[in-house]
Amino acid sequence: MMNIDFLPDVIAATQQSQGGGFSMSYLIIIGGMMLLSMLVSHTLKRRFHEYSDIPLPMTGREVAERMLRDNGITDVQVISTPGQLTDHYNPMDKTVNLSEPVYHMANVAAAAVAAHECGHAVQHQKAYHWLQLRSKMVPAVSFASQIQQYLMFAFIFGLFYTGSVWMLWAMVISLAVIAGFSLVTLPVEFDASNRALAWMERSGIAGRIEHDRAKNALFWAAMTYVVGALTALAQLGYWLMILLGRRD
Repeated sequence: MMNIDFLPDVIAATQQSQGGGFSMSYLIIIGGMMLLSMLVSHTLKRRFHEYSDIPLPMTGREVAERMLRDNGITDVQVISTPGQLTDHYNPMDKTVNLSEPVYHMANVAAAAVAAHECGHAVQHQKAYHWLQLRSKMVPAVSFASQIQQYLMFAFIFGLFYTGSVWMLWAMVISLAVIAGFSLVTLPVEFDASNRALAWMERSGIAGRIEHDRAKNALFWAAMTYVVGALTALAQLGYWLMILLGRRD
């Protein structure tokens, strides 16, 4: 699940372009995205809490193991990982990592999450092109994120102001890489959910009502990635306008 940290951006928004005051447009952009993120996160948690009360005959671990088996995947291990909403698929060691509640509990929410993560394992097996592209982008995104953080701290402490064209270029390029990664992530996440829901329907582990609940839960989980992409694009657009303004 996505964790969007707005604090550096909100702090940076209190710095004016030339130092002093604050940028109201940036506050509006980040504030709006922050409110949207909180709304989606609240709805997601509420839906998962609600659907955790709808029982199924299989635990999340059993759902994951069966989906992998049904797709002919025998080299992926299902393991438990500490925390909540920490579920993920690791293509490096081929493990489906399920948070403790998902791993042990037998309900619609756990089944939906487990099947979704296995959807990524199926993507990996079938060499899904968007997943391959996202994996190739990881080193560049990691580097761009570090550069963006350094520039943001420099901006906060007055070492970077918007009159510095080369710093603006560095900020825009790093944000463009991050935004591109966020956009590539969207088809990966939606496709994993579609694969999960299609398998749940074929396997018959959930009736129509349970299937609809699982679909709704995965929809709100996917919305966290949509908000992340919108936030990345909004920040990129803001800094790009400043850069273009300086060039003019």
